[in-house]
Amino acid sequence: MEGQVKEQLIERINLPIEGMTCAACVNRIEKTLNKIDGVQEANVNIANEKASVAFDRSKTDSQAIVQKIESLGYKVPTSKMELAIEGMTCSACVNRIEKRVSKINGINEVSVNLANERATIKFQSNVEQSEIIQAIEQLGYKTHEFTETHNPTSEQEERRDKLVQKKIRTLVFSIIFTVPFVVYMFGMMGVIPEYPEFLYNPWFQLIIATPVQFIAGASFYIGAYKNLKNKSANMDVLVVLGTSAAYFYSVVLTLQGMHHVYFEASSIVITLILLGKTMEYIARGKTSEAIKKLLGMQAKTARVIRNGLENDIPIESVVVGDVIVVRPGEKIPVDGVIVEGNSTVDESMLTGESIPVEKKVEDQIIGATINKHGSFKFKATRVGKDTALAQIVKVVEEAQGSKAPIQRLADVISGYFAFIVMAIAAGTFLVWYFLIAPGEFTPALTSFVSILVIACPCALGLATPTSLMVGTGKGAENGILFKSGEFLEKTHKLTAIVLDKTGTITKGSPELTDIIPMQNRNNQELLHIAAIAEKNSEHPLGEAIVTYAKEQNDELPEPESFHAIPGFGVEAVISGATVIIGTRRLMANKGVDISHSETDVRKLELQGKTAMFVSIEGEFAGIIAVADTVKEHSKEAIQQLKQLGLEVIMLTGDNKRTAEAIGKEVGVSRIIAEVLPEWKAQEIKKLQEAGYVVAMVGDGINDAPALATADIGMAMGTGSDIAIETGDITLMRGDLRAIVTAITLSKVTMRNIKQNLFWAFIYNGIGIPIAAAGLLTPWIAGAAMAFSSLSVVSNALRLKRFKI
Repeated sequence: MEGQVKEQLIERINLPIEGMTCAACVNRIEKTLNKIDGVQEANVNIANEKASVAFDRSKTDSQAIVQKIESLGYKVPTSKMELAIEGMTCSACVNRIEKRVSKINGINEVSVNLANERATIKFQSNVEQSEIIQAIEQLGYKTHEFTETHNPTSEQEERRDKLVQKKIRTLVFSIIFTVPFVVYMFGMMGVIPEYPEFLYNPWFQLIIATPVQFIAGASFYIGAYKNLKNKSANMDVLVVLGTSAAYFYSVVLTLQGMHHVYFEASSIVITLILLGKTMEYIARGKTSEAIKKLLGMQAKTARVIRNGLENDIPIESVVVGDVIVVRPGEKIPVDGVIVEGNSTVDESMLTGESIPVEKKVEDQIIGATINKHGSFKFKATRVGKDTALAQIVKVVEEAQGSKAPIQRLADVISGYFAFIVMAIAAGTFLVWYFLIAPGEFTPALTSFVSILVIACPCALGLATPTSLMVGTGKGAENGILFKSGEFLEKTHKLTAIVLDKTGTITKGSPELTDIIPMQNRNNQELLHIAAIAEKNSEHPLGEAIVTYAKEQNDELPEPESFHAIPGFGVEAVISGATVIIGTRRLMANKGVDISHSETDVRKLELQGKTAMFVSIEGEFAGIIAVADTVKEHSKEAIQQLKQLGLEVIMLTGDNKRTAEAIGKEVGVSRIIAEVLPEWKAQEIKKLQEAGYVVAMVGDGINDAPALATADIGMAMGTGSDIAIETGDITLMRGDLRAIVTAITLSKVTMRNIKQNLFWAFIYNGIGIPIAAAGLLTPWIAGAAMAFSSLSVVSNALRLKRFKI
């Protein structure tokens, strides 16, 4: 028997592994895995890039195995699925689903959001999606999987609308049967002098209370049954226990011929809870209005030229390569590049930038922005889920579905909340019945029901996600994309902001300003050679040389060879001669003497210009200087960051004198210059070791390692080229003031979350003792519980009034 149990605990998984290059990699992974306690056998196959691992589930799990592989520098690819979940009522449901799914071997991460009723699950290739869905549905919830071919937000909104209508119908039904009890109660209190006698009849009350209890309240019973069946408890269990106690006790009294019954307590409590839940559900729908607005921006049709004819077609039918006509005042349907005409385009809906942007031939345009005055034709380059708008919506949805670290305490509490409340209620009943009012059932029952009804983990479950949804949505409206709730939370803790220079503080589009030839060469000759060498370069400084040469109508043939040297410059062969363009360090590495140019270089660099040295066949041939102008609001933004108490640092690969000149212009005194791209991450680590919480702000390409190393990576985006995958936060406008907005938004969102959590904890902390003291009637407790969640959601919605 023992052998059978042991055999059942052994599980085998097959994991794909990326990054293996040779047999040494195979040997290294196998040795490491076999050292893990619980691993029985590990075999790695480099041919199919997979590892087969047998392990004892009682000692380790697949997640630990994956982490060990990735700690060696290899990657284990994972999949992700998103599910809409119906039937959750409180944070206990969230906790229950997360615990159950996490037990599936191969699950890396599971995050369930009560506010938008969505689950995001990351898992390994050995896990079947059907297994995840089955696990959730066995708990009694319904799931709907989102697919790439459909708009998940629209699907969810459609289901939400249907559910709202159903909730309203149930509420109206409950109100109709509860109104007589309200009249009866007011009559008993003397508010209504005369009321029909039959309302006092317990048999009449039984007849009208029964539909409320078992038809209007059916969802509570179903939810309670499913929870208890799975050995857990949630809000439904508390409501059912409380109202059923009052209802069935009243039934017994009615059968005994008693007239003092409590049907009004059970019916009014159920109706009030239904009212509060319906209002809360409607209010929760407003937290995701930012996504609705984004989706509403999209054009419905596009005027496409096919076979020489213009045709209006649905936007879903547009394909890459289509030429599309846009007239004044129209929305641009998809992303593309202008091929004919010019105009100004309002990009404020996506970037938050209010000033229209001039657009001409070869300029990129973004779908969902508005053409202002001119007409133009453009070629579609990104359609469907690949457009900038679709990417933005995806990022916002993922952020709204994520979970911030501050939510963890509430999740832990909610997992035990219902059981604790039931224990308190039962203890209170016994104290009242045996000690406070010996033998009197009514006060004991009243306190018991009031405790069960007033206690609810819903407010705890909604406190964080509702604020996160509104906060991330507000950020998206202003061109700030938070990749997850974790980064929205962490941003307010920043103590240092590290700014890249080119494209971050400056515009990133430098212009050639000076040509200083050597060795009897003239300006035109030096420019011509340098432009050919830089023709295939993607660096902004190289592009400045090429652009200037083209403006001089210079014909630029292809170099015979080209090689970019990141952080230093370029090397090319032109007409058989080796041409090198780059930094001082590159010249020193190549043995080129540039010492006699120091006076000219110093003068250029003190003016904030970047000097690029040119050598031909190992001989110094001249200097070409370019200058990158500072962005309009950089100085203002840096001043605001300092006012927030942040240390502002410039980190650049440019030479020290040029960097200091730019730093002086914008107000940055701490400058780290002449740093290669791969060394920037090391500088970030030094700051972190010094105790700073660091945000790195860069263009998301050359700065990728530094963005990844920083506590928060902020990628400066432009509407047409958003570095979403690089940073934790994307600043779509490319305006440094967006950093200030992101930090401020993080602070107000966290303040809002803490307010919600405070009231959620205080509400239960005060409400339960008052109910235990017998100072609350059940229907007042029910009203308080019903509106506790609504108050949390309403407080979160206040964030929508946040002004930039």
